[in-house]
Amino acid sequence: MTSPDSPVWFITGCSSGLGRALARAVLDRGWRAVITARDPGTVADLVSGHEERAVAVALDVTDSEQIASAVARARAAFGRIDVLVNNAGYGYLAAVEEGEDDEVRALFETNVFGLVATTKAVLPGMRARRAGHIVNISSLGGLVGFGATGYYHATKFAVEGLSESLAAEVAPLGINVTIVEPAAFRTNWSGPSMRQSATTIDDYADTAGARRAGTLATYGRQPGDPARAARAVINAVTAEEPPLRLLLGKAAYDIATAKLDSLKAAFDDWREVTLGADFPAERTAG
Repeated sequence: MTSPDSPVWFITGCSSGLGRALARAVLDRGWRAVITARDPGTVADLVSGHEERAVAVALDVTDSEQIASAVARARAAFGRIDVLVNNAGYGYLAAVEEGEDDEVRALFETNVFGLVATTKAVLPGMRARRAGHIVNISSLGGLVGFGATGYYHATKFAVEGLSESLAAEVAPLGINVTIVEPAAFRTNWSGPSMRQSATTIDDYADTAGARRAGTLATYGRQPGDPARAARAVINAVTAEEPPLRLLLGKAAYDIATAKLDSLKAAFDDWREVTLGADFPAERTAG
């Protein structure tokens, strides 16, 4: 019989990739899980055999009524949500000039506003208990930008900033926040889940165009293992002092630390100009 003390995880976007791997890892630990997907039939196999501690729930994070219903279902089944994992999201390939307004807005609706809405639906319960953990799946692309994925980066940079502020606000309430930043993992992100602009501009063929092709070509050969990533997320959540940020994959570490070095060098090069932008120090009268 499942212990009423076992943690309850609520995970969005579980039909494939990291969300699916994380749901399986949570259940393998003997914990409880609310496993969500736009089509709950795609996650029925995860629940099978674990019906006493897992429920499959329909959830499109762009639908406020479905969010409210999914959170209510979680509370009805298990009484609370201990860990929220905002994993639902997808990529979009286009040079900035090639981006299509409706596609860009849809991308933000899922990757940013859906994450916000789900978080706001779960937070009241966590605040009432003065406990909980929110895991926001960002990306290495939330720290570093490349050609052809500018709009995707914009959504993930938004998640980074929002999460930093959220962490500062909820830490005194006993709630942790962790931002997960994977590099390329063997998921559907660069394959079936990827959207791309129908517009292409020849002047970007060697930049955004080349990276579009290169990104799609990685599908099925990405170095990151979703199962190992899931275990890493669990390790972070269960740590005595959970990290605010968790990079996943060697490429994530190498590229992110190179970005840090680059920022430091650029800031130092322009230090005098930067400092000179303040009002001159006022002289003390005397």
